[in-house]
Amino acid sequence: MANLMRQIKQLGRKIVETGSFAEELKKRAGEKQRTIVLCEGEDARVVEAAQRCVEEEVAKIVLLGKEAEIKAANPDADLTGVEIVNPAVSPKLEEYANLLYELRKAKGMTEEQAKEQAKDPTFFGALMLKSGDADGLVSGACHSTANTLRPGLQIIKTAPGVKAVSSFNVMIAPAGGNKYMKDDVLVFADCGLNPTYTAEGLADCAIATAQSAKDIAGIEPCIAMLSFSTKGSAKHDNVTLVQEATRIAKEKAPELALDGELQFDAALVPEVAAIKAPGSAVAGHANVFIFPDLQSGNIGYKIAERLGGFQAVGPICQGFAKPLNDLSRGCKASDIVLAVAITALQVKD
Repeated sequence: MANLMRQIKQLGRKIVETGSFAEELKKRAGEKQRTIVLCEGEDARVVEAAQRCVEEEVAKIVLLGKEAEIKAANPDADLTGVEIVNPAVSPKLEEYANLLYELRKAKGMTEEQAKEQAKDPTFFGALMLKSGDADGLVSGACHSTANTLRPGLQIIKTAPGVKAVSSFNVMIAPAGGNKYMKDDVLVFADCGLNPTYTAEGLADCAIATAQSAKDIAGIEPCIAMLSFSTKGSAKHDNVTLVQEATRIAKEKAPELALDGELQFDAALVPEVAAIKAPGSAVAGHANVFIFPDLQSGNIGYKIAERLGGFQAVGPICQGFAKPLNDLSRGCKASDIVLAVAITALQVKD
């Protein structure tokens, strides 16, 4: 009976998601069959996501935690095909501890501290990634962003030529779409990582997000640099920062369709754009939105999610040497599945 119910639930999910952006994302990831480590086996949503990823062939999954406790806490979960690893007793622990020590000894870490730190699931997962035993990592369902990103910054580090990690959210429109959207997906940044930006940092975030929009969302980016001002309608240091970021981004990546500063309505709605930003090729057509700081970005995506009915996937990190992604602690199992798919698609061949 339990197996039958699982099959019915799985069929129901496929009926709901068939033809959607989410289904296409999972299909693309499934073609690659990457190995993704999920660090939070103590969370029921993560366990459900692990099951779904294997059932739907999105990715190969390594779930970190104590197998007996995971199965006891999730008696209805079918984890066939999910590899469960307990970091504290893993045969790889000593190897990973030695790697961590070599990476952090210059910062004062001792061998004993490294062995203890390597038992932490998020550090263990990052060490798996560093060692090539996994292709990507997803965490953060029940831990803070800092808890997830610290191992990434200390162990994985940034990609060559990248000064700082940033993040983006894929925003999937509810059934029926939205009259202002050509596609069923938007990209928001930075909604989960950097509290403040310099003009150069904001420009770099915009350029990185444009590439992520192509690679992950599969859309041709039309990028709006957001502000509470449109084309000089207000004067403030915060407005000046966005204006300067826009100038820098255009200089660094002149091929991009990018403009600013724009208010959100001017960026999205053609009728408003015609009044507030006539002549802008981006205004009224944007599908990538760069918020000026974390506060506005985080508020913005949660309004879209909770009031607008969008599914928010992310924040998804960009700029790490290998794919490592943080979840919102308010995420659902379906969000985790899509984060796994996106992480798999970020792996460089």
